[in-house]
Amino acid sequence: MAESNKSNPNVRASPARRREDFDATELTLRFEQLLSRKRLNALAEQSRARPQSPSPHASSSQHGSRPTTSSSSVPPSYSSLRNLPKVATPPQDPASLKFRNLLVAISVTPLKYENPGLLDEALSVMPLDRIYGEAEEEKQLLEAQAASLGENERPEWGYQDCVIRALLRWYKRSFMKFVNNPPCSVCGSPSVAVGMTPPSPDEVARGALKVELYRCSASECGSYERFPRYSDVWAILQSRRGRCGEWANCFSMLCRALGGRVRWVWNAEDHVWTEVYSDHQKRWIHVDACEEAWDTPRLYAEGWGRKMSYCIAFSIDGATDVTRRYVRSAAAHGADRTRAPEEVLLFIINEIRKMRRETLSKEEKRRLIKEDDREEKELRNYVVRALTAEIESLLPSSTRSRTSGDAQKLPARQTGTAEWREARGENGQSGPDRPPREGH
Repeated sequence: MAESNKSNPNVRASPARRREDFDATELTLRFEQLLSRKRLNALAEQSRARPQSPSPHASSSQHGSRPTTSSSSVPPSYSSLRNLPKVATPPQDPASLKFRNLLVAISVTPLKYENPGLLDEALSVMPLDRIYGEAEEEKQLLEAQAASLGENERPEWGYQDCVIRALLRWYKRSFMKFVNNPPCSVCGSPSVAVGMTPPSPDEVARGALKVELYRCSASECGSYERFPRYSDVWAILQSRRGRCGEWANCFSMLCRALGGRVRWVWNAEDHVWTEVYSDHQKRWIHVDACEEAWDTPRLYAEGWGRKMSYCIAFSIDGATDVTRRYVRSAAAHGADRTRAPEEVLLFIINEIRKMRRETLSKEEKRRLIKEDDREEKELRNYVVRALTAEIESLLPSSTRSRTSGDAQKLPARQTGTAEWREARGENGQSGPDRPPREGH
């Protein structure tokens, strides 16, 4: 009887057996076919929505007959065009021009790190023996860990990476001070924010375009405390205090002084941080000095609960839109990118790259182009992995990959008071969109 059931095609398998025989490969193939058909339909719809140009053969065979045009004048929707290659387009409207001027203006920030006198001052400030000593110890530890895993295993980080990691620890724990409300310089009591006040000529000379004003909370004192927001790295080296803007600016310069290739990363939602290039891993590494965070780019979206629109990295070699590195799921953590069309942003990025690279040799330009291409593949891979995770989340739990989703528990913001973090929406709870606040 058992044999007859086994050979009978009309006998249904039990539910348990169907679950065991479930194969995600077939579902993946069907999904790819669905995407392919959707793509072809979108292209067909697009071609019908614009005038048709006859081929030379058709034109000659019809003896000058006019080409047919579509009766509909409605342009194709964005959804049908978003996957097409983008063509860089110069900014035309006021909003795009304003965005272009902003990005070009802040793109000069890393150029200030090339000042030889500033770099010499930075080297005199840093405890080089301590930093290089810790880096050598960590390098040896990583090499030993790699050797224990196999003969051909490489350490996770190289020596230069270990140097920057040692710098990060010293910078966070011993050098800089994070400022919420500066204490009264007269009696040391806490201060209360009053508002903004114009910068003095000396403060302007040191790059402070705005100054926060605070009043001592002690009734018998009542002194006022000024907190200039310096953008000049030399001034930050002297004051050794600030918030994210000062921390990232100064730390990026110190990395440059130690020989690292650095990027200063601007986020439209009022935060800045650093990226350092790892020759060992051949990629850019996220570093946030305020949080002592190393290579955790998903920290802001998935840890802090921030929705982000633009993350633009600036270096002496140009600019790059690195938003995909920090926002893996645009649906869950992305904010609307409305400052300019994507084609205009591509034009601005190319414009800044051209300005920064015009004096480089052909060999150096080719090297940077290869590096750009490698990074673009990395950023695209993040999108593919996010899409794969979303697809696998729809599958039965027994068929999901153990590594699907790339799950990682990330902390909320650590620096700043609880009230300040709550006001900025960085307490780790995703809530309604908040307008960005100044004060990074």
